[in-house]
Amino acid sequence: MNRTNQSTVIKQAINTYLEKGLTDKQDIYSKVVEELGVPRPTVRRVARDLRNELLTKIKILQSEIPQEISVQEKDE
Repeated sequence: MNRTNQSTVIKQAINTYLEKGLTDKQDIYSKVVEELGVPRPTVRRVARDLRNELLTKIKILQSEIPQEISVQEKDE
């Protein structure tokens, strides 16, 4: 399994456990390691990437002024 595909599978597994209601990070990591047989540091790395992706999306959704508009207004 290549790294990109592995990351996608791990992200899906993490999301599945979150949707099932698991809230303890260590429990989620342990279950993903057991289920997929991947090293724990790999799961932690992918979880970090997933957190960063979600935070980026949250910042976009929380912004009151779309980025394109604010850039155009600065040019005027």
